[in-house]
Amino acid sequence: MSAVSPVIRNGSVTIEQIPDSFESSYLDKATVETLLSKWRSNRMLIPRIAKVTVNICVGGHSERLEKAVRVLRMLTGQEPSIRRAKKTIKEFGISRNQPIAAVVTLRGERALEFLRKALYAVNFTLKASSFDPFGNVAFGITEHISLPGVKYDPELGIFGMDVALTFERPGFRVMRRRRCRKPSVPQRHRVSREEAMLFLELLFGVRIVSR
Repeated sequence: MSAVSPVIRNGSVTIEQIPDSFESSYLDKATVETLLSKWRSNRMLIPRIAKVTVNICVGGHSERLEKAVRVLRMLTGQEPSIRRAKKTIKEFGISRNQPIAAVVTLRGERALEFLRKALYAVNFTLKASSFDPFGNVAFGITEHISLPGVKYDPELGIFGMDVALTFERPGFRVMRRRRCRKPSVPQRHRVSREEAMLFLELLFGVRIVSR
């Protein structure tokens, strides 16, 4: 199994980059052939990575949250936004509206650059259970120093993080545009679980495992 030359524009690939055949680490041959044929038939059906969301949750520790913000800023080059607790959880010492997490949303080349590093940290291996029915993917990184080029800083410590990928097809803009906005996109135009798996295998050489 080998990945396609990873020339990605706007988080997607061109029809010319889609191979005639491909050996998947998880999907059966018939499914792969059906999906590849589908993508080659219409460029509007080729999935793309719309965004990559990186989240570090520290609970109610304000000092740890400040450090988490610094870590995300260092790793992504963007200013993180703070997330607050939606409800009170006494067992964890968390109160409603208390800042508990730092989140960054990446798009375009910056998202792809971080995704390559994040996949390297998990040895380019993802569990099948990490994919939802709409093709979105989420996985965890135990230690942020597992990312290539990141060194341990005793002042910051070590943080784990969650990485989530959102897949779309061209045309999803109709849900976000200001004029003539559509409330939803038909199920037939949403990215399937199998398509997200094959896309990541093709582009990044990801290996999908059952457990």
